[in-house]
Amino acid sequence: MKTFQHILQISIILVLVVYLVYTKLADDKPLPLVAQGAYMVQEGNFLVPTFDVPPTMAFADEKVPLHDEEVKQRLDRELHINSYWHSSTIFLIKRANEWFPQIEPVLKQNNIPDDFKYISLIESGLLNVRSPSGAIGFWQILEATGKELGLEINEEVDERYHPLKSTEAASKYFLKAYNKFGNWTNAAASYNIGISGLSRILSEQKMDSYYDLYLNEETARYILRVIALKEIIENKATYGYDVPENQLYHPIPLKEVTVSEDIPDLVKFALEQGVSYKVLKHYNPWLRQKTLTIKKGGGSYTILIPASDN
Repeated sequence: MKTFQHILQISIILVLVVYLVYTKLADDKPLPLVAQGAYMVQEGNFLVPTFDVPPTMAFADEKVPLHDEEVKQRLDRELHINSYWHSSTIFLIKRANEWFPQIEPVLKQNNIPDDFKYISLIESGLLNVRSPSGAIGFWQILEATGKELGLEINEEVDERYHPLKSTEAASKYFLKAYNKFGNWTNAAASYNIGISGLSRILSEQKMDSYYDLYLNEETARYILRVIALKEIIENKATYGYDVPENQLYHPIPLKEVTVSEDIPDLVKFALEQGVSYKVLKHYNPWLRQKTLTIKKGGGSYTILIPASDN
């Protein structure tokens, strides 16, 4: 028995020695490069990747002033926050694959730079959400603003919930803001604080660039969050995101049904089209009631139905 205990004690000591030697050697090893611009930092028993800020970055072909250390540090923060907000960023990548191909042509038709599509990510996550202030949809448009931008908003119809018509409305805003400020970065920043709000701050601080302004935290982060998400989505592998193609969301083939007469019961209408009311609402979230009334003097609405459900 004593011999066995002696052997056991020696074995335990040897295991401890090997462990200590291994951990010391591991500590002395250089941290491995996991992707271009991404490095591993030891945190206890975990290796946590960190990321370099790219040497040059731009929004709508307007350069980010990374020579300004304060701007660079704020962008560094947004890159890491959004890289490590894993569940949120994964679903942004998935939804962007479905909706960006539909949003991009609308922006292009309205002469809006393609980078503006990333604003919809930080406004709503590409979901038809409603904010506490009453802003609605992918582009988070208030009722009064939506009406000014040409959207129909009433008890039965609210086009703020229409992803593409609300993109048209947002495009009108961006053009108006660009005509006011003369650059796309300021125009985009004003989407968070308003044209009059940004104009006032630029005047008070005697500056002409968003990047040179002292702002509240939300607005100060706004454009840098947009740029960070653009960087992550366009270079997913660098930031550790490898979402297989079969896990991405894709646009569903749809057919258009033109309606020029009142629909007293949208549940019945959906069934006549061969779909459930749930499916009808999913593809037409702008329908807010179970009825649809055609405007006096004529007119029509276009309702989308999955083509595969015929």
